[in-house]
Amino acid sequence: MTNINFDLPSDVLDEIQHNIQSIIESFDIPDDNKFEVIRKINFMYTQTKQLSITDALTNLYNRRYFETSFKREYARAKRYNSDLSIVVVDIDWFKKINDTYGHTCGDYVLRELSWIMAENFRQTDIIFRYGGEEFVVLLTETPCEKAIVPVSRLRAKVEENNFRFKGISLNITISAGISSNKNTSDADEMFENADKALYQAKNDGRNCIRTVG
Repeated sequence: MTNINFDLPSDVLDEIQHNIQSIIESFDIPDDNKFEVIRKINFMYTQTKQLSITDALTNLYNRRYFETSFKREYARAKRYNSDLSIVVVDIDWFKKINDTYGHTCGDYVLRELSWIMAENFRQTDIIFRYGGEEFVVLLTETPCEKAIVPVSRLRAKVEENNFRFKGISLNITISAGISSNKNTSDADEMFENADKALYQAKNDGRNCIRTVG
């Protein structure tokens, strides 16, 4: 099956849906017919909007949705003086997996890791595939020192998980960087801090977690 990527921003889809609904309501046809058409359009719109914010391979939220969600959550945390943590996760030596076993195997690892992440974090945490082998998690109402707990649990689960692809057993590990919204001037700085922490984890030998803030 071919994966379909929707590049329309969510606000554009909202405007299109609203305009179509207004046009149908102006038609000179029985109201029952109008309502049925609008119902079907709203259903298709909901499906299309979901595809526009979802990564096709992993079914996690995509980078575009991260960018809007992160700014919103950062502004909310600042307004209410609440805690927000961000985690940047990277699969160690992922290029070697693709080069050795092929991209189909790499896709399997990405999907499997996505499932483990979804099982590991709270429903209130938001998980994104940022790009390639990199993932981002937003932990609301969570300071940096408490965010370490689920991220450490995730690191251990991945290391212990039996990744098997076509009879091949793979040893997969992850590195992660964590930062909080405390002592940051904007969302960009907060993300940069987490990225720096991830870089430090890579330099420290991988399969570990580092924090900033």
